[in-house]
Amino acid sequence: MSNQFERKKIIPRYKIFAYLMLIIGIIILCKALWIATVEREYWTQVSSRLKKDSVEISPVRGNILSCDGRLMASSLPEFKLFMDFKAGGEKKDSLWRVKVDSICEGLHEIFPEKSAAEFKTHLEEGHKKMSQNWPIWHKRVPYDIYSQVKKLPVFNLSKFKGGFHIVEFNARQRPFGSLARRTIGDMFGAKDTARCGLELSYDSILRGKKGLLKRRKVMNKYLSITEMEAIDGADIVTTIDVGMQDLAERAVIDELREINGNVGVAIVMEVQTGDIKAIVNMTKCSDGEYREVKNNAVADLLEPGSVFKTASLMVALDDGVVDTTYMVETGSGIWDMYGAKMRDHNWHKGGYQTISLPRTLEVSSNIGVSRIIDRFYGKNPEKFVEGINRLGLSANLNLPLVGATAPRIRMPKKNSRGQYINWSKTALPWMSIGYETQIPPISTLTFYNAIANNGKMVRPRFVQRIVKDGEVIQEFPTEVIKEKICKEKTLREMQTILEHVVSQGLGKKAGSPSFKVAGKTGTAQVSKGAGGYKTGMTNYLLSFAGYFPADAPRYSCIVCIQKSGLPASGGGMSGLVFHNIAEGIMAQSLKLDVADARDSMSIFMPDVKNGNILAADYVLSHLGITANKDWNGSYLDGNPIWGTAKREKNSVVLAKTPVYAQNVVPDVSGMGARDAVYLLETRGIKVRMTGRGKVHEQSLAPGHVIRKGETCVLKLD
Repeated sequence: MSNQFERKKIIPRYKIFAYLMLIIGIIILCKALWIATVEREYWTQVSSRLKKDSVEISPVRGNILSCDGRLMASSLPEFKLFMDFKAGGEKKDSLWRVKVDSICEGLHEIFPEKSAAEFKTHLEEGHKKMSQNWPIWHKRVPYDIYSQVKKLPVFNLSKFKGGFHIVEFNARQRPFGSLARRTIGDMFGAKDTARCGLELSYDSILRGKKGLLKRRKVMNKYLSITEMEAIDGADIVTTIDVGMQDLAERAVIDELREINGNVGVAIVMEVQTGDIKAIVNMTKCSDGEYREVKNNAVADLLEPGSVFKTASLMVALDDGVVDTTYMVETGSGIWDMYGAKMRDHNWHKGGYQTISLPRTLEVSSNIGVSRIIDRFYGKNPEKFVEGINRLGLSANLNLPLVGATAPRIRMPKKNSRGQYINWSKTALPWMSIGYETQIPPISTLTFYNAIANNGKMVRPRFVQRIVKDGEVIQEFPTEVIKEKICKEKTLREMQTILEHVVSQGLGKKAGSPSFKVAGKTGTAQVSKGAGGYKTGMTNYLLSFAGYFPADAPRYSCIVCIQKSGLPASGGGMSGLVFHNIAEGIMAQSLKLDVADARDSMSIFMPDVKNGNILAADYVLSHLGITANKDWNGSYLDGNPIWGTAKREKNSVVLAKTPVYAQNVVPDVSGMGARDAVYLLETRGIKVRMTGRGKVHEQSLAPGHVIRKGETCVLKLD
């Protein structure tokens, strides 16, 4: 009875205490909301007047360079513009009232998105509040825009007399726009925080170390004393070749548009070093344009399809269970595999009947490859998977890119009774032709690169070295994963078969009349998650993996395209992209003496395009042609100098043209495609081109103020 009595007395006290705490919590929450909304401006001004005893000094973030030293990502200053209406006192106020209209007109000319009247309303609001940090423009601006604003009345006075002041930021810029964007990486907006790619993987090296500035008050004035200097970030030199990257991107996008593809991937690797010279990841966006959204080349785990057949037959050849004279019956193109139907691509034409082992790869016979592997490994599938692992195809490449994934190749497992717990009789036949496994494109390419490299498998390399103040502080040498992936005899046989796939098999479109190409086509259905392969329209992964020139391999390359519905052909679609990339790279790599281009019998001056006259002068001087000019510069170590070229009887006159502001369309008439696209895309304009030669028409007129998302159509003739 006493316990119950005590409980009746205590519970009401607990309730009162709980209600009291709840009320206090609600009051605190309401007060916090009041401060964050109603009193926000007041407390912001209070905080701006506080003087910090110490201030961090931000270092300059290091650059990301291409293999030949060209900037691919760099930190450039950007500025936020503010006005302190308390500075300057009455004298400034009277000047402000006189000049406010001309100030607003000037701001409208610099920022045409906002009218002079809107600027005046905005600035008058700040003047009324006597704000000390009133934003003039809502975005950061580059140095040239800041310089223009600084010339306006009142703004051209000192910070303490006129009140105009800035906050400086180090903004990340990519001179080549979206080129290799997912691999180079991005930064998070206003924060100095890496988001993806090499920016994130090498963030600690690129970032540098912050310094410290102490502030001391001496005789009513604050003095800034540097206690610790900031250490700027180091530069990283990548393996990316800008020319190859641009070539590969255009080849992939052109084919994606032609076939209405969903995703396109291309990787170019240097055979002996493993250097990634180009890596393309294009995804079709909701507006129909293709952009780099995800690094599919290293992150996509998809069933590789027929490009896997090369590995399957290499295991059989290396184990000695077959040789190149082995014959296999494929019937009329349809074969019963433990109750499931295996089909060749030409089953409706009667199949291939009896063919040799090399021919199974040349014509990519599903039945031929799966029957060979099932016959010799069906009772011991573990041995086949061990052979695949021995080739290095399942190796974790440990790439320096966040999101990169290792291949997933299933190993058969048995329970205590000797029964397979993760395996069926159909698993091995379908695994042998590229299903039942998930392999990212870069792992498949690394395998084919090893075949080209005489059996030596090297790790893909994205960064060559780290440089600080012109000195190399760290090198990243080529790493060997496996010295030999197979026996020498197996390697030579497979190299010959892969050449025949292109010369007399399904990979003909990947070939070239100028040099030999070796490789393998692949066409696979893509499973749609839990829905499997039977959810409406079929998706396909179309691939071609190979190397060139086949007789002395320099580069290996893989092209993967995902598309919905038929037609779908790995050789005809991805093989064509491979062909365009290979021919473009081989054409770029021709090393000819430019003096040989001069015709001693000709008296005519060459027709020089407008554009980068620094480059034009470099070529003309090597041809021994006089170029009159009114400017100075060196092509080897200078930035582009834009101008016009006029052909005269005995010389070419190169004249520098005025530099257009970053927010207006430049005049690109008379320029070649490369210079015209560079000038427009660096200003955020999308470019479409028709024709060849010089630009003779541009849809956006020179001097036109650029609006976000605009497209300029160039007609070349």
